[in-house]
Amino acid sequence: MTTLSSDGQARAIPWGALGPWLALLATCFFFTTQSDRFLTGENLSLVLQQVMVVGVLAIGQTLIILTAGIDLSCGMVMSLAGIVMTKFAVDYGFDPYLAIACGLGTATMFGLINGLLITKVKLPSFIVTLGTLNIAFAITQIYSESQTVRDLPVEMTALGNTFSIGSTEVGYGTIVMIVLYVVAWYMLRDSSPGRHVYAVGNNPEAARLTGISVDRVLLGVYALAGLFYGIAALLSVARTGVGDPQAGQTENLDAITAVVLGGTSLFGGRGILLGSLVGAVIVGVFRNGLTLMGVASVYQTLITGVLVILAVAADQMSRKGAR
Repeated sequence: MTTLSSDGQARAIPWGALGPWLALLATCFFFTTQSDRFLTGENLSLVLQQVMVVGVLAIGQTLIILTAGIDLSCGMVMSLAGIVMTKFAVDYGFDPYLAIACGLGTATMFGLINGLLITKVKLPSFIVTLGTLNIAFAITQIYSESQTVRDLPVEMTALGNTFSIGSTEVGYGTIVMIVLYVVAWYMLRDSSPGRHVYAVGNNPEAARLTGISVDRVLLGVYALAGLFYGIAALLSVARTGVGDPQAGQTENLDAITAVVLGGTSLFGGRGILLGSLVGAVIVGVFRNGLTLMGVASVYQTLITGVLVILAVAADQMSRKGAR
């Protein structure tokens, strides 16, 4: 008997796997014709460093969207986690690694709270995460007194450093992002918990009847997503060299954009995790290429919005075609 998860993955392959890659190749080809600085190792490495934070956020967002949920709080949870780890290290003198663990724990706790409200109180994910977005933002501002945390220990900024491959500088944070994607992709594809995520997103009632604990899957997904937001916070701190209470205010929408452009269905149950990485890179390439062309940032935002609408429209048409 064909399982729900297998169906979900099989239907996702044509658009979820191929479409984002073709879009990325077409985008790169276009900007290569517009600027001779685009297709250089230095510039492409810069693009990856610029998208690594949103890329890691998109891992957690993908897990949630695969279960037919959405998380509007991811950017502000990331910001709070960054403030917690930096203040614990700088203001309270915690060991840097312990401070980082506290930040990761804070983000995971917020993810768990989201999951509990959704599974136990039966609130919609949109409402829950809209609420926790505002809660995380307020706590961040109050706790940090809206002040940037500086003079961080080197352990917290290490992932912002680079190493050389030929004449190209590659960021350690970029490598971390890619490793996280490979591990998460493998777990989703080849493990029972990963197949359960697809099954719950495809049809939670049918998943329950097959013996899957839907609430347990959702709790695990939201808590794990919170952990990824904490890792994104560490990458953000490492890249900027400060704990910034203003960080994360647009990253939630950027992460959702990356997931949608990567071919994951907003209706749940369909999508391939690596597509979210491609989606994040597409957004980064567009912004980088338009900057090289001298296009104002407001038009970059406009084009990103158009891309999201086109991606959702394509998903909607593919669903209708499958019926």
